[in-house]
Amino acid sequence: MPLQQGSARMRQRTVLLLGIVVLLAALVLAVVLASLLTHGRHEVGPKMLKWKDRGTTKNLQEVVLGRCYNYITAQHPELGDKDCLKIWESLKDAFIYKNPCNITPEDYQPLMELASHPIPCNKSLFWSKTGDLVHRYTKSNQNFLTLEDTLLGYMADRISWCGDPSAPGINYESCPKRNECESNPSSVFWKMASKMFAEAACGVVQVMLNGSVEAGAFRSSSIFGSVEIFNLNPDKVSEVHIWLMQDIGGPQSESCSGHSIQRLISILEERNFKIICEDNYRPVQLLQCVHNPDHTDCRLCTNST
Repeated sequence: MPLQQGSARMRQRTVLLLGIVVLLAALVLAVVLASLLTHGRHEVGPKMLKWKDRGTTKNLQEVVLGRCYNYITAQHPELGDKDCLKIWESLKDAFIYKNPCNITPEDYQPLMELASHPIPCNKSLFWSKTGDLVHRYTKSNQNFLTLEDTLLGYMADRISWCGDPSAPGINYESCPKRNECESNPSSVFWKMASKMFAEAACGVVQVMLNGSVEAGAFRSSSIFGSVEIFNLNPDKVSEVHIWLMQDIGGPQSESCSGHSIQRLISILEERNFKIICEDNYRPVQLLQCVHNPDHTDCRLCTNST
């Protein structure tokens, strides 16, 4: 009997130990599953954030590739050796699966190198608060190029993109504005592209500003005021021509003698640039009058010739 009782106790202990092992294994599995599920929720989290700006442009790849091929084949065949597929891949790699508030200039460096091309001297035209007018002008006058008339600017003009740490790696719902986080994909891209455009300028450069803006035509916080003027090279640029344009029939908030323009002139003179400022540069004003031919300002402009 004692032997049988001992065997029974051994079996009980064995069953008990096996039960404990199974229980521990179940607990470990539960912890692992809980961790994975929690991790998954954290991965999805950033995608649920609602930014204030529009999301990534639909069919972004097709839009960028289409613009790239159009630029290097139809508009500038001399750039036919550019690889549009590599350019698209470098743009995608700069932001996909990344936190849209943590983009760095290094992310875009390969893109800048692949898409850069020479800018002829005397053709660089900078602008601030005159976007529609300046691009109407460069379309009618091929002697000038804005950043948006270069390959980089042409591909990226008026489109949006940003990444997301979770699949599919691109946020099509919303992207951050500059006031939400400065290191967002759009702001970093345009700062880098603007810096490169300014560094490439040579000879006489032009800048078109808006004299009808109540806050002043020149703003230190603008891309032109904070990036481009400080990357113009005095050894390459001989003169800076300021075209101060006022809206036809609009307020005449500032002229070349105005406070913000004088501040701009002072900054440029400190950097040893020669400056010429002209109110309502006539070729651009005539373009404005195409859309307002009967306005008093345009009749006076015609009668003065």
